[in-house]
Amino acid sequence: MHEYIIVIGLLCFGIGFGIAFWVKGRMLSQKIRTAEDEAARILNESKRQSENLIKEANLEVKDRLFKMKSDFDAETKETRSELQKRERRLIHKEENIERKIEQFERRDHEISRKEKQLSKREDRVEQNEKKYDTLIEEQKKQLEKISGLTAEQAKELLIRAMENEARYDGAKLIKRIENETKEEADKKAKKIIATAIQRYAGDYVAERTVSVVQLPSDEMKGRIIGREGRNIRALEAATGIDLIIDDTPEAVILSGFNPVRREVARIALTRLISDGRIHPARIEDVVKKVGQEVDQAIKEAGEQAAFDLGVHGIQNELIKYIGRLKYRTSYAQNVLQHSVEVGFLSGIMATELGLNQKLARRMGLLHDIGKAIDHEVEGPHAVIGSKLAKKFNESSKVVHAIAAHHEDVPPNSVYALLVQAADGLSGARPGARKELLENYIKRLEDLENIANSFIGVANTYAIQAGRELRVIVESDKITDEAATLLSRDVAKKIEESLTFPGQIKVTVIRETRAVEYANK
Repeated sequence: MHEYIIVIGLLCFGIGFGIAFWVKGRMLSQKIRTAEDEAARILNESKRQSENLIKEANLEVKDRLFKMKSDFDAETKETRSELQKRERRLIHKEENIERKIEQFERRDHEISRKEKQLSKREDRVEQNEKKYDTLIEEQKKQLEKISGLTAEQAKELLIRAMENEARYDGAKLIKRIENETKEEADKKAKKIIATAIQRYAGDYVAERTVSVVQLPSDEMKGRIIGREGRNIRALEAATGIDLIIDDTPEAVILSGFNPVRREVARIALTRLISDGRIHPARIEDVVKKVGQEVDQAIKEAGEQAAFDLGVHGIQNELIKYIGRLKYRTSYAQNVLQHSVEVGFLSGIMATELGLNQKLARRMGLLHDIGKAIDHEVEGPHAVIGSKLAKKFNESSKVVHAIAAHHEDVPPNSVYALLVQAADGLSGARPGARKELLENYIKRLEDLENIANSFIGVANTYAIQAGRELRVIVESDKITDEAATLLSRDVAKKIEESLTFPGQIKVTVIRETRAVEYANK
């Protein structure tokens, strides 16, 4: 029974296992079919997508091909158009080249023809030249016979004519250059001179060439003369100055070439008159003492002038010579004041030109140093002054400026020309210098006579106190260009013939006048 139960149990287990296996197989085959269906569906879907992608790719390729074809067609059309244009230009150039070749060929033929003509003309010219040479020689001989002049004489006449023509052309050129130079330099020169004059103002001393001592009464004249003239002789011997005692009321005139001695005599005589004790011993003592005082005053005046101008390093002996100019006059102008003025003007103009102001002032101060001893040494004061400056170790530039300020030597530096200009300004200003009436009239006459000595001069007039000479010329004899040369020649002759302070302006006037009379 027990075994039967076991058999039944095993049988049931086997049946159950078979059923389970069948169910499992059933389920497995169902899953397989489901998977196969899904795989088939995926394959179909993939196929449809791949077909769509292929279609899209084909369409895109077709679009790109169409675009590329369109671009290619456009480029091809543009290139074809450009090539056509170039082809037309090339054809046009070829046509131009052909025309130019034809022109060149025609010109070549023309040139060849002209060369042949020129060669024929050259032959004819050579023949004519030979004929002309022969004719010229014959004419020369005939002219020599007719005129009575040889070839050399005729050549000399021709040279003179050419010289006159060259002189005329030179005068025109000089006039043009002068006008251009004046236009360019006039403004600058005026500015410099105006600045120099405006920035300097000094006190001017007008002194006479003789000294006058006023007396308290005419009785003093007898005491000055002394017993048998011993007092006046003692004064003249001690001072080296002549005393003139005449009918001039209450005055004694001191006369002498040496201005320093004249000043010593004036001061000494003034003190003797004030003191009242006038005798030879007293005269010698007073003159000696006054001489020492004047020497000291001379030194102080020279030092003051150098200090005012800011000029340093001048030797003491030269300073004394500068101080002596205090008692020297030129045309009644005090030379020391004039020298200081020239120093200031030279320095101002040098500053305007960017030059050394101190050097220019030094030259201006020393330019008339020769006048301190020109009564003792023969020669022009400019040359004397240059030697004196060289003696006291002044620089070569200063020595040259002193020597050249009156053209005794040609100026070779701007400084020398500045000193000349400043000297002319100081001496030429109104009231700076005075002249005796006789000398003044004679100078005017000399000026007019010099101008009248030239050919073609009609009238001359010295005006502005002899500072300007106006020359009126005959218009039919003197041209405009010749008038320029005439003004130069007259000025040069005045410089060579006359001595005068400052400068003289020469103006040549040429005019044409038409005169007619109305009659009834």
